[in-house]
Formats: sequence, C-alpha cells, structure tokens
Amino acid sequence: MGNGNPVRAGVLFAATTALALGLVACGTDSDPEAGGDSGDQADASGPLTVAANPVPHAQILEFVRDNLAEDAGLDLEVREFSDYVLPNTAVQSGEVDANYFQHKPYLDQFNADQGTDIVPVINVHLEPLGLYSDSVTSADELGEGSTIAIPNDATNEGRALHLLAENGLIELNEGVGAEATLNDIADDHGITFQELEAATLPRALEDVDAAIINGNYALEADLAPAEDAIVLESAEDNPYANFLAVRAGNEDDPRVQTLAELLNSDEVRQFIEDEYDGSVVPAFGAPAS
Repeated sequence: MGNGNPVRAGVLFAATTALALGLVACGTDSDPEAGGDSGDQADASGPLTVAANPVPHAQILEFVRDNLAEDAGLDLEVREFSDYVLPNTAVQSGEVDANYFQHKPYLDQFNADQGTDIVPVINVHLEPLGLYSDSVTSADELGEGSTIAIPNDATNEGRALHLLAENGLIELNEGVGAEATLNDIADDHGITFQELEAATLPRALEDVDAAIINGNYALEADLAPAEDAIVLESAEDNPYANFLAVRAGNEDDPRVQTLAELLNSDEVRQFIEDEYDGSVVPAFGAPAS
C-alpha cells in the first residue's frame, strides 16, 4: 500500500467510519435530501467537514489536515464512508460540506438518477482500475469457462468492460460508450460475469477466476495495483480522476477554495507519489468539469 501512514499530529478530530452510520437514517439511495434542509447553502464558517472513502481519500485529507491545514487557517474534519452513495447524499442534505471519493462519470450518473446537484471543484488523483486474480497470473489464462466479477454500478461497470475489451478478453458492440453494460458485449469469449457491489469485489476473488476492482477498494484489501493487477488501466488521458465536490452554489466557499489549493499543492503531490508508489497517481492540472 505504500510507505506508511502520514504523521498524525493534527489538532482536529478525524471521525471514524462509525460516525458515518448516523447518516444512514438521514439520506438514502431513494431519498437523497432526507434529514436536512436541502435549500440551505453551507455556512462559510467553522470547520469544513468532508466525506471520504477511507483509502486513499481520507488518508490524503488527513495528511492535509495534519500538515497543511492549520497554517492555511483551515479547520478540517474528515468523515469516513465505505460506500459510494452516502458521501453524496450527505453533501446534498447538508450533513457534510463536501466530499472526495468519486469521478465525473459516476457523479453525472448519480445526479441524473437521484436529482441531486453536486458539482466537482478540483481534480486530485486517479486510481487505475485493475483486473486481479488469486488463480491466474496472466489475462491470457482467462477465457472459455472463466468467471469474472465486475462492479455493478453503471459507470464502473462500463469502465470495467472497456478495460476487458482493450485487453482482448471480450468484444463490445461498435460505438459503445462509457455506459456499456453486459448487453453491449458482442462476444464474451465464453466468459461468465458476476455483477457485484464494488466494495465486495476483493472478497469475491476466492470465488471467481478474476475480478475488476476499483483502486481504493484494492488498496483497502492490501492489494498493490501497480504490482498485483494482471491488467491495469492506463493513467494517460483517463477521464476517471477523483475530485473534491460540493453542492452547487458552494464552490466559492472560502474554506472549499482553501482545501482545493492544498489538495493541489506540491506537498500533496509528493505525499501521493511517496505513499502509493504508482497505485494512486496525482491528477492535478485539468479542471474537473
């Protein structure tokens, strides 16, 4: 997973995953605005609370909190979530001020499905999607009779299928875009697919021949994408950079702008490169939108 955790010398409390459980009753998949006054914009005073997946997002935020935030005059709280839904519903309901866990295709689909109005602020990093296996060491060993598990959310499923097609494991119908589904496979080469929640894919490795796993969940499972993946997504021209996001209208909150600057700092770039050794790569420069 890298070269160890950052020094935890911050003056602020980093909330554990358990604190996120209280948000379950406040917002759900079907009711993203429940539990808060969705018409209120963030109060640009006090701590900035950011929802994040534990690895690497929360780790990067904790580095900022412990090493950069105080000098920048920023009170930063980090709340950890282990799924891909609650960080957005918490932003929409006002339970947190911002989140950092997702890429643009996922957010676009989420906003369309849920009627939310969350917007990106600044790109931070990319986690290359990878194909992993406990039973084979090369993609060439997969084919007729193999079972591959893939993420079941719309954007990551399409991303996974394109990765498989780019490596010759399947063929997709001509012209299929980022939202490819199993119905868009022209030739599966005898491979069977299991669609599973992204967070469960590392645990599924013992039951399938291979699984395509998002970078953050691979890292949480002690997999090193740069070393352990038998196929790894290219970082070049990749549209799946992860970014800081807020509810529309809160982009100019001074606290958000300060955090955005810190997340794109040389110090954070160095931390990402040192900590993750190519399994997570900086994605600074291009605007998230």
